[in-house]
Amino acid sequence: MSITVKQDHNKYQLERVIELLKQGSTYEMRNFIHSIYPAETANIISALDIEERKQIWAVIPINVMGEILVKLNTEVAASLIQITDRNDLIQAIEKLESDDMVDLLHTLPEPTLSNVLESIGVTERRRLESALSFADDTAGGLMSLDVLTISPDVSLDVVSRYLRKRGKIPTGTDGLYVIDNKNHLQGILPIDCLLTEDLNKKVSAVMQSSVDAVPYQMPASEVAHLFEQHSMLSTPVLTETGKLLGRITLDDIIGVIRGEEEHAVMQRVGLDEKQDLFAPAVTSSKRRGVWLGINLFTAFLASWVIGLFEATLDQIVALAVLMPIVASMGGIAGSQTLTLVIRGLALKQVNMSNASRLLTKELAVGAVNGVLWASVVALIASLWFQSASLGILLGSAMIINLLCAALAGTIIPLALDKVGIDPALAGGVLLTTVTDVIGFMAFLGLATIFLI
Repeated sequence: MSITVKQDHNKYQLERVIELLKQGSTYEMRNFIHSIYPAETANIISALDIEERKQIWAVIPINVMGEILVKLNTEVAASLIQITDRNDLIQAIEKLESDDMVDLLHTLPEPTLSNVLESIGVTERRRLESALSFADDTAGGLMSLDVLTISPDVSLDVVSRYLRKRGKIPTGTDGLYVIDNKNHLQGILPIDCLLTEDLNKKVSAVMQSSVDAVPYQMPASEVAHLFEQHSMLSTPVLTETGKLLGRITLDDIIGVIRGEEEHAVMQRVGLDEKQDLFAPAVTSSKRRGVWLGINLFTAFLASWVIGLFEATLDQIVALAVLMPIVASMGGIAGSQTLTLVIRGLALKQVNMSNASRLLTKELAVGAVNGVLWASVVALIASLWFQSASLGILLGSAMIINLLCAALAGTIIPLALDKVGIDPALAGGVLLTTVTDVIGFMAFLGLATIFLI
């Protein structure tokens, strides 16, 4: 029920904004934007065309501009940054938390980036420049610099008074990091200790010395798996020597997981999750043209294979009617295996050590399904064309193609991953080529041998 309500809510928000844009009511638009969350505003902006975005962006308050920009995909955010006053942009960025600030700074072009860095204090600028040196897809690029640190020698009462005096703590703080005088991590003091322990005790007496920490160079995807497996809310990020750099919280991980899902879906058809839904037609055409060109080449390859058996097709027209069945069944079976293997690779459940067992299992599945459905199509084809031999050939070709589909669906993503190519991007095209070519070759080849 809650999901349905949320979907209707988002639909209402978009329809309301479009209505206000048509009315040209700037005052009502500003009030409406004030009444919703920045992430909801970002979702609305992504669903508008370029001109409509300019109109709504003109009424966005500076204090939420930064929060909206970090929720947008790279292309949309970049287009809005170009039309934003430099001083407004600097103010918007300065209001962000450090991890969001770093994410947004990564998208800024020069000289805007330099101008923003020059506008902030020397200490903060050094921290941000250091964070910008980390790759986006690593723990260092994911972490927030906003951490609370304490000494192991102070009492819990001192810590409690320090927090009250501070007044505000960073979002997602579930503990304070205990460090020595050289910034080496010693442990973590859970927030609940300040409520349950004697305040006269020293931090060293109640802190957790065993802490799940990650190195700054760990890939973001591996950090996400660690959070999932250990049910973590946050984790410190360390240098090679154990010095504290920052922390990663659960909301950062949710962003990583969502990004991986979008990446996987878009890459299957050769697109980028950072692309703008309403990008100019010429720009979108150029991007998709490359993918279409690759598919065209594979289609010609399949057609060439069919052309090799032109004489056979001329003599037995029924072959032309039945041969798409073989290729289609092989494509579906191969896609099932391909999807399972790509998911296994993403979850670190599949590697070269268990690949042979997985391949054996998928070949067994291919054989079982091959025999089962080959029997069905053989019977149907035999009755349809009054030819038992044609039905047997069709069934035999299907068994061959389903076995090859299982083989290709397992080996292709493993091989692509081994050489550093995203299986989600190239796996589908290669698999389709294999199942089409082998399917046509098996069916028409067997027909040429036994029926001509």
